[in-house]
Amino acid sequence: MQGLNDVDALWSAEQAAAASTDFAELHAAHGGVLWVAFDPQQARCGLFFWRDGCCRELTPPGFSVRSRVYEYGGGACCATELGVAFVNEPDQQIYHLPVGRSVGAASAAISPDSSGLAAEAECRPAAPTKHEPLALTSRANCRYGDLSFVPAWQALLAVEESHEVGSVVHRLVRIGLNGKRDVLVEGADFYAAPVADADGQRLVWIEWDRPSQPWVATRLCQRESGQRSRVLAGQAGEESLQQPRFDPHNRLWVLSDKAGWWQPACIDLDIGLQAAPYDHALAPWQLGARTFLPLGDELLLTRFEQGVGVLVRCATTPHAGMTAESMLGKGFTRFRCLAADSQHLYCIAAAPDRLSAVLAIRRSDGTLRILAGGEQPLPEERLSRPEPFDCDLGEGERCHGFFYPAVACEERPPLVIFLHGGPTSACYPVFDPRIAFWTLRGFAVLDLNYRGSSGYGRAYRLRLAGQWGELEVADISAAIATLAASQRIDPQRVFVRGASAGGFSALRALVELPQLRGGASLYGVSDPLALRRLTHKFETDYLDWLIGDPERDAERYQHRSPVLQAERIKVPVIFFQGGLDAVVVPSQTEAMVAALRQRGVAVAYHLFADERHGFRQAANLAEALNAELTFYRQCLG
Repeated sequence: MQGLNDVDALWSAEQAAAASTDFAELHAAHGGVLWVAFDPQQARCGLFFWRDGCCRELTPPGFSVRSRVYEYGGGACCATELGVAFVNEPDQQIYHLPVGRSVGAASAAISPDSSGLAAEAECRPAAPTKHEPLALTSRANCRYGDLSFVPAWQALLAVEESHEVGSVVHRLVRIGLNGKRDVLVEGADFYAAPVADADGQRLVWIEWDRPSQPWVATRLCQRESGQRSRVLAGQAGEESLQQPRFDPHNRLWVLSDKAGWWQPACIDLDIGLQAAPYDHALAPWQLGARTFLPLGDELLLTRFEQGVGVLVRCATTPHAGMTAESMLGKGFTRFRCLAADSQHLYCIAAAPDRLSAVLAIRRSDGTLRILAGGEQPLPEERLSRPEPFDCDLGEGERCHGFFYPAVACEERPPLVIFLHGGPTSACYPVFDPRIAFWTLRGFAVLDLNYRGSSGYGRAYRLRLAGQWGELEVADISAAIATLAASQRIDPQRVFVRGASAGGFSALRALVELPQLRGGASLYGVSDPLALRRLTHKFETDYLDWLIGDPERDAERYQHRSPVLQAERIKVPVIFFQGGLDAVVVPSQTEAMVAALRQRGVAVAYHLFADERHGFRQAANLAEALNAELTFYRQCLG
């Protein structure tokens, strides 16, 4: 493996942590584009406005744009006619901020970068806004998310999460720009994606009740002016619907997995579009997703072809479905937060060779412009590109993922297996600064989309029901065998790592697979029963779906709880935990650490007192990467 000092000069843990900057919440408005950018150096999310080639931050000091509805948030901002409304992270209240008509600087030229893409020339940021945010809500026990603006009402739609005595209640509310609050819909356990048509006469939303999860069964509901609410789709409880949208003709569209994949359907025309058999969305862990956009007589949508994201523009007709399909965004492999105006299509995109970027795509000819991000941090010769991976599991089943070869390593390298959280989430073939950290130091990486991951259809996603802790371990074992048989890795030097639910899967693999050399759990679940007792409302029934009823299936919990099977782990494990974590509380991780230490297993434990569930501060991210690398090297002797 390469010398640490040489590699550190090229790509240190500090650089990898700083590169975890990301974008979200993209909106085309006010003659420009609004987005939220996460800055790991400050551990905050700022609201930015781009227009005429210049970009400025709108959020003043002390504000951070992030929702905590359902703990995972989403939909934390939206454009209004005069400005932008946003959820402030510290107090979870909604604020309104005017957007001026002048950005205070001249337009920047557009010039091609080294890849041939059009990129923004350097532009001096405009002066900070002089406006102060106006609070629209002041309910200390409430959180807000999934914001949308209804011009006909001059008001916002939002999901409200009210933390009341002994319970958490969710509602759909209307918040006027004067601060007036009205409850519109209540009674279901959960709500998402409220949106109204152009004249404000039709309100639609997604709802679901316990014990369902939103990627298993939801309902599409509607209430017209002066009428009672009714269910438009999902009555049978065997369909997951998400992202309702009205097109410019006031026709209602939605994504439905009734045919086995999340695909667009026009409710008002009662047609599905016979789209390609791919998922056009991922499991809705967060609110506010926009992975398809009806634009009148055409659709802009993204889909996942064997885990690889593509961006597609296609014409639509009532009888012929989707026609005249064209691909956009060449070179990028993940797209989200789709938006549009009369001249451009916009999205947040990621690629295997560059950081996340905000893209503008000219509607007339598909020309790309990078408005923000998109830097290429590593030269091509030091970059490990993702290779599609799948392996046979028998009985017609396969698991998927992406393999990253070690850089400049002649021997069969050690392997680090990345296990995503959720577990109904996914990994993508895009530049990940953490993966680059490992491949540059002589490790190969397998980013595994085990059975249960999103992006491969409903059957693959629901395959994990009752099987969590068993199925993904079988996938890990098969993946190691496949890579070893092709001489891609050294099977005696394999590590597993995962965060949250991925941490549980890593610990389960360490219990069941003695050939592993070691592993890492980042705020991982080690005691499912403890998590079930303490978890938040959104996931209250999730463990019953993943493992089973704790009384009826008590033996199953006994067998699959890492903390109860600690005596079977014989190899070193490193743990990372946030002191403010309310999902996997510190005591759960510390019980696992104590159980291993009592049995003489080599354990390292790093507690970051000011982190929550998912580390955000650059210094802590870098410290964790360096500690994990040192730990693995000690395991390798």
